[in-house]
Amino acid sequence: MGKSLYIAEKPSVAQEFARVLGLSASRRDGYLEGEDSIVTWCVGHLVTMSYPEVYDPKFKRWSLATLPFLPDEFKYEIIPSVSRQFETVKGLLNRPDVETIYVCTDSGREGEYIYRLVEQMAGVKGKKRRRVWIDSQTEEEILRGIREAKDLSEYDNLSSAAYLRAKEDYLMGINFSRLLTLKYGDTISNYLKVNRTVISVGRVMTCVLGMVVKREREIREFVKTPFYRVEEEFTLKGREARGEWRAQEGSPYFQSPKLYKENGFKKKEDAEALIGFLKEEQPIKSTVFSLERKKEKKNPPLLFNLAELQNECSRLFKISPDETLRVVQELYEKKLVTYPRTDARVLSTAAAKEIGRNIGGLRNYQKLSAFAGEVLAGTSWKTLAKTRYVNDKQITDHYAIVPTGQGFGALKSLSQLSEQVYELITRRFLAIFYPAAEYQKVQLVTAVRGEKFFSSFKILLSEGYLKVMPNNSGDSSRKKGEEAEDVRCDTEFLELLKSLKKGDPVEVRDFVIKEGETSPPKRYNSGSMILAMENAGQLIEDEELRAQIKGSGIGTSATRAEILKKLVNNKYIALNTKTQIITPTLLGEMIYDVVRASIYSLLNPELTASWEKGLTQMAEGSITEEFYMQKLEKFITDKTQAVLGADYRRALKPCFDAASGFYKAPKKKETGSIKSK
Repeated sequence: MGKSLYIAEKPSVAQEFARVLGLSASRRDGYLEGEDSIVTWCVGHLVTMSYPEVYDPKFKRWSLATLPFLPDEFKYEIIPSVSRQFETVKGLLNRPDVETIYVCTDSGREGEYIYRLVEQMAGVKGKKRRRVWIDSQTEEEILRGIREAKDLSEYDNLSSAAYLRAKEDYLMGINFSRLLTLKYGDTISNYLKVNRTVISVGRVMTCVLGMVVKREREIREFVKTPFYRVEEEFTLKGREARGEWRAQEGSPYFQSPKLYKENGFKKKEDAEALIGFLKEEQPIKSTVFSLERKKEKKNPPLLFNLAELQNECSRLFKISPDETLRVVQELYEKKLVTYPRTDARVLSTAAAKEIGRNIGGLRNYQKLSAFAGEVLAGTSWKTLAKTRYVNDKQITDHYAIVPTGQGFGALKSLSQLSEQVYELITRRFLAIFYPAAEYQKVQLVTAVRGEKFFSSFKILLSEGYLKVMPNNSGDSSRKKGEEAEDVRCDTEFLELLKSLKKGDPVEVRDFVIKEGETSPPKRYNSGSMILAMENAGQLIEDEELRAQIKGSGIGTSATRAEILKKLVNNKYIALNTKTQIITPTLLGEMIYDVVRASIYSLLNPELTASWEKGLTQMAEGSITEEFYMQKLEKFITDKTQAVLGADYRRALKPCFDAASGFYKAPKKKETGSIKSK
């Protein structure tokens, strides 16, 4: 009987598989071997796409005459730094006594690509190949993954999508980087007085740069508009309160051009005139016009996917998406949480059936063990599959990031930050088993000489899930300034409000003017940028709306952090490490202007998202590889010809001048950028 070969993506994962499989043999050079099984590993990527000069030496020299570069067949090569491990893996894959290969690379598009490239370069033939697809590295999940492993051919569409993604990024990067560098690199270099500028262009990277530059320019061009609101200060049975004036139908100010929106004047003198009118009749008579009471429920938020977790960690801990991914990957490898590179914010039906294990295990997590025990004592976890937190249709590769309820031996070795992220994930998970938070809201409308003043009050009746997620523990919907129109009140005042009825007199203390001004758009921080990328360039705060357009994002959960990191390394954007605020650099703005003039569609988030959606359709089998490649090659050819046939160098100078006024002049001569692969 032949042996089984298990190939993982990383040495640490391979060690875990070896432990679960009971391999007691000592580690050899690049693998472990037992009586029936062998475990080996990649070191991330072992194979990469070849540079154009491998196809033909003429391509080594950048020339417009050789563009577009569209090979009929793509060449690949072993990465020199890991060639030794590749040779080890190649030898094992082709060993005569190896009968079945279990592919245990990360369960996603990139993990599939890593193995397929190795298999392609190793020339594997005549072996049974099984795909192990797991959601965590717990022993039970690894054994289940091996037991239920499907034939690798069932993942051929995913493999094709992975190859296409790499070809797309390669062709766009090679062609457009060379094209724009040769056409406009000297224009930037001469303006910045640097030796050389390489314009690095990427399908996703350039689009994200565009989002950052556009936002910065919106802020610069924003003109603040002052406005003046009138408020009524009054007392109710000795309790002070205030109401905001709004121009309602019947008021002479209704839809007046003097107003900024319905609750403010453009000029202070108009606000003063309103107050003068209100005070004309003495004593001032203010009465209750209406009183509306309603209860409001707020459900626990959906679970974390990687983008949502990166956003929260940026907000709470001021760390970059790249750092968040590093931390949650560590938690995954230590069996504490499920697979992190996921876009889903819900659980699968299968996972929901076993969720009692996760909760039960959390009783060993001292910090939150009381909540886990409380959940298990109830029944909500038994009916989880019927809630909005379980939806198989919203899951592609993996369900949401949740604690496994295992791996607590590793907690002591975690850094403070890693432990905080774990607690964040666990609180979000436990919260879904608690009822909604309930509020009593009261809206009071008072009237003075026919003009209406609005006051809103709110009290928490039942904390529900908020007991698990107090203050800022992972609920981005509870941001500072939330529902600013609601005044938090106590039970006594709420009872007082309930006793009021229409026509009751209100004692007016005074009318005051509150001056304000419109605010410019906010700059992206690293977390909000990840969310904006997930939602095709839209920074959507409402999680229900985010769920509706899921699958239309820029990049993937596995690549977004790396894209931001690359933009920073290329000096196209600047990331403030303390605040995580993102701003463009002068070089980044100039490259944006070049792309805007020459290949504007690269800056379009909807177009970029459509390419990503095409890859998803390829993985689903709804479009063919040939169709996708034809579309891609036509796009590259058309854009290349358009750039070759135009010259915007003179037109770019005013754009550069406009941007440079916001930056200090460079102190010394330096290279404008680095060449991007």
